[in-house]
Amino acid sequence: MAREAKAEIDARRAASHTQRTDIAPESVKDISAALTALLADVFALYLKTKNFHWHMSGRHFRDYHLLLDEHGDQLFSMTDDIAERVRKIGGTTLRSIGHISRIKRIADNDADYVTPEDMLRELWEDNKSLVQSMRSAHDLCDEAGDVASASVLENWIDETQRRAWFLHEIRRDRA
Repeated sequence: MAREAKAEIDARRAASHTQRTDIAPESVKDISAALTALLADVFALYLKTKNFHWHMSGRHFRDYHLLLDEHGDQLFSMTDDIAERVRKIGGTTLRSIGHISRIKRIADNDADYVTPEDMLRELWEDNKSLVQSMRSAHDLCDEAGDVASASVLENWIDETQRRAWFLHEIRRDRA
């Protein structure tokens, strides 16, 4: 019985490693890694955005609080789509908060107090950085002919540029 169970497990493992798409296995590996790192960054930026949303203060509190809530919702809505793109092409993605912390490129901000101006500046920089990561992932997708991943990345780039634009315009008022 044990031999039959092991053979069944081995057969399932072999079946799970078959190629799911027409994308080359090496490209699946590269795209999956890029999208998984992007997913870690999106989670990190989501938490930072919510942190600043919760700790916003000052005379523009309501406007900034609502803006950052909207930005957080946009970021969170991307997470499932990113992870599912990785799975659709046959890759694996994040498994834990520890995994996120090991590969994210967006820095945390655990300060007890951050001025509203510094919050907006930091989020602006982080969104610009996220766009660059998305463009790099897009290039990998283009090279591999992964038009579906490239297409959703284009939408996320547009959304992220919009967030950066709003944060930039708010900050111009302060300069």
